[in-house]
Amino acid sequence: MVVAYVGTRYAGWQVQPGRPTIQGVLEDRLSRLLNEKVSLAGAGRTDSGVHALGQVASFSTEGRIPLPGLRRGLNARLPEDIRVMQATEASPAFHARSDARGKDYRYRFAVGEVVSPFVAPFVWPVRGRPDVLAMRRAARAFEGRHDFTSLAPADCELDDRVRTLGPIAVDDLGDEIVLRVRGDGFLRHMIRTLAGTLLEAGLHRRDPESMPAVLEARDRRAAGVRAPAKGLVLVRVQYDEEAACASS
Repeated sequence: MVVAYVGTRYAGWQVQPGRPTIQGVLEDRLSRLLNEKVSLAGAGRTDSGVHALGQVASFSTEGRIPLPGLRRGLNARLPEDIRVMQATEASPAFHARSDARGKDYRYRFAVGEVVSPFVAPFVWPVRGRPDVLAMRRAARAFEGRHDFTSLAPADCELDDRVRTLGPIAVDDLGDEIVLRVRGDGFLRHMIRTLAGTLLEAGLHRRDPESMPAVLEARDRRAAGVRAPAKGLVLVRVQYDEEAACASS
């Protein structure tokens, strides 16, 4: 399934006891619809407050509901801030997380004088006009394959913190600056810390040429502030062609 959601009311994707999560709501509604226990695998574990346009989740079922009916029935049972956009029959071997080859994320900074209340839940309002060229120069240091320990929380439990980022775009859209990042995987808080670090370069609080030293430090204290979750969106998950199936 391709799932879109507004993450404002949720404690992230992954099930957590006693807290509302996207996975928890979907599993509950699917289990009721199919009259069987359903366990979902998500392509990425988005943090509390992070949104998604193209999260991917997979599950197995003994049910025989046609895909269009499954999608309609599930959406009818879901709260309005979670929607199944596509439902696809996949190979039994398909797994949304382990078969993912990359993800596209977007982070939005609001730089206009006034932020519309219809936009405010999805942007980080910034005082001052960031230097977009400086942000772009700073971003280049993070492209390619690196150890991203400096962009991960100090309590990160993963031993392997090496990831590969594709070209990083910083687009000036007038009242917004949009950061677009593609990578083969991401550590917890990694993009939000990247966003905060690039913003500091754009506000001339950091030298764009100092970014390689941030990576080399392998120390969270070397990087900038962590940007608020509300500006971040999981846009798309990438899969090999052989993993793709026709959607309903």
